[in-house]
Amino acid sequence: MNISDVKATAFAMPLTSPAFPRGPYRFINREFLIITYRTDPDALHAVVPEPLEILEPIVKYEFIRMPDSTGFGDYTESGQIIPVSFRGDKGSYMHAMYLNDHPPIAGGRELWGFPKKLASPQLDVEIDTLVGTLDYGKVRIATATMGFKHREADHAAVQVALAAPNFLLKIIPHVDGSARICELVRYYTTQVTLKGAWTAPGSLELHPHALAPVADLPVLKVESALHFIADLTLDIGEVVYDYLSPPVGNDAFAAGGYLTSQTRCHSHADSE
Repeated sequence: MNISDVKATAFAMPLTSPAFPRGPYRFINREFLIITYRTDPDALHAVVPEPLEILEPIVKYEFIRMPDSTGFGDYTESGQIIPVSFRGDKGSYMHAMYLNDHPPIAGGRELWGFPKKLASPQLDVEIDTLVGTLDYGKVRIATATMGFKHREADHAAVQVALAAPNFLLKIIPHVDGSARICELVRYYTTQVTLKGAWTAPGSLELHPHALAPVADLPVLKVESALHFIADLTLDIGEVVYDYLSPPVGNDAFAAGGYLTSQTRCHSHADSE
């Protein structure tokens, strides 16, 4: 294979048999269980990277069933999402995600920077209760419950939440182990069709684990529970802040620089 063929073919690894296909990635009948809870403000500040700003000491714990997703197949995901603001734009920071399928783990980390790790989440209906569980190996670290479809939720509010931006911290190491890419990425979900949304009483229990520290953001009070089903497209991302760019002016975050997808740069580019 010559150099031009490598450049034309390369978009993921392994070169001759990528772990995931090219996008876009469409999800059909994607089912969410979201428990919104109040947590320790100090614990939250310890994990949310600047220049993102925390709005309230709130975390959204999610379980997501994805039975039909382009290229990724049928899988389940679980994790913690933190409401934040970036330059006045309210959205969500993806803090931790655990799932049971390799292609979306590889694709999510390499393309957007999703913080995905391998685990065993489940989302099922047990008689009159929607139940989400997350096991890391043999250890149960999260259990969420919600009454099944007690009341219809506000569809307009769910649509607004789905249209808001999402933020990721993308880290790709250099061959020497240093950070080659360290960027704040923003992405949106698009082409959303909301098929139903419900609310009911909910609960959430988290347990400590050395390698899956969901309990480091403790549950102080459950605020709400939401269950909905939607079709949506996971859109491409854009870089909005580069932590490795040269210092700029007297900006409060002078260690990096605000970027758009048109002005993207990396400190390593100057040395190559």
